[in-house]
Amino acid sequence: MQESLKKMWSGRFSGESSELLEEFNASIDFDKNLYREDIAGSKAHAKMLGACGILKPEEAATIVAGLDAVLAQIEEGKFEFKTADEDIHMAVEKRLSELIGSELGGRLHTARSRNDQVALDFRLYVLRQDEQIARQIREFIATLTSLAGAHLDTLMPGYTHLQHAQPVSLAYHLLAYAFMFKRDFERFISSHERNNLCPLGSAALAGTPHPIRRELVAQELNFAGITQNAMDSVSDRDFALEILFNISVLMTHASRLCEELILWSSQEFGFVTISDAYSTGSSIMPQKKNPDVAELIRGKTGRVNGNLIALLTTMKGLPLAYNKDMQEDKEGVFDSVRTATSSLAILNAMMKEAKFNEQNMLAATKKGHLSATDLADYLVRKKNVPFRTAHFITGKAVAHAESLGVDLSELNAAQLKSVDENLDENAVKFLNLHASKEARTSAGGTANASVRKQIKQLESWLAKSGD
Repeated sequence: MQESLKKMWSGRFSGESSELLEEFNASIDFDKNLYREDIAGSKAHAKMLGACGILKPEEAATIVAGLDAVLAQIEEGKFEFKTADEDIHMAVEKRLSELIGSELGGRLHTARSRNDQVALDFRLYVLRQDEQIARQIREFIATLTSLAGAHLDTLMPGYTHLQHAQPVSLAYHLLAYAFMFKRDFERFISSHERNNLCPLGSAALAGTPHPIRRELVAQELNFAGITQNAMDSVSDRDFALEILFNISVLMTHASRLCEELILWSSQEFGFVTISDAYSTGSSIMPQKKNPDVAELIRGKTGRVNGNLIALLTTMKGLPLAYNKDMQEDKEGVFDSVRTATSSLAILNAMMKEAKFNEQNMLAATKKGHLSATDLADYLVRKKNVPFRTAHFITGKAVAHAESLGVDLSELNAAQLKSVDENLDENAVKFLNLHASKEARTSAGGTANASVRKQIKQLESWLAKSGD
């Protein structure tokens, strides 16, 4: 019999598969990434078949040993992946049958289908990546928290609309990102917990008549339990959509940070110097030092967003249960996972070596009249002036400072008094930029006491989340 008719599903067919079909239908080139999960799932399935009496104990043991041998061959680079095998499931089972005999090798697939097999393998992969990415996020939060602790008194402008708004500390700014990434961590952990259910035993879509015990497979593979509906189990790709969404949000946060690093490293800002280890030069301009790492992370965010949209679009019109369209579920996930893990690793390393230029940040706070809101608040709190009136008076003070070519924070008592009689000598201290930062004592505010509480909260969370 020709090779194309030796496929495990070939009994129904009397003709050969087209070579075009062979290539178009095959997923082995990318789903070979699931070999660990496929072999682990098959071993758990074989043990369960043995425990249920569907296989003899010695048969189950022989299959498990054979699967270990296949695993060793793959990891030693001695396994040949062939397009004719279609996918990782067929490739592993074929090699197993060559090692232990086709009759016993063929018994492994009892009470399962490729539908629930791939659902298991892919779910195991995604769950493992949920944990890996969460660990990397946690490491990055620790880096940001440590940097914040070193920059409590590093004053810089806070921005809205990319315009100078109010004075903040660099610590406060970095903590904003730390809390963003903390939410990312929580999303990955939540997805892991929600999707940590074993689909194997659902078979093609309706379960199996064989007396199996799905709970044994779930326990062997460290699942929290089993899925409850076989049809849903083989057609569900929510776990894949969730990791793609979680990565998109994660990379969006990373991209926002990288955008600021790109701006801050420019001559116009001069707030940060990125290490030579994470910068590149120009092919023509010898003086250039480019923030390529930050730019690449910013660019790769569009790529992972595309992977999410691609799978959402694939899934939106599929009737129950399994459809071949779902073969398109993996490449985007593999790509997004690689992108996220590599981006987090290099972003963390780059931030650890970044040097913040404190004097440039301080000088920038003296542009843009950052203590204007404090002056308006002074008029409201101390002079009982309605806020709208206080806003107008402060605006006049800003205009006066600009006419003198100075920042609002640099006006003296006489200059303030010339603007409005309510602006007495006590108003001067409210224009001090450090005092402005320290005035915001509300929970979540910029005052050092509040920032220290935020750092302490993160440190406590980091200690607990590492358990």
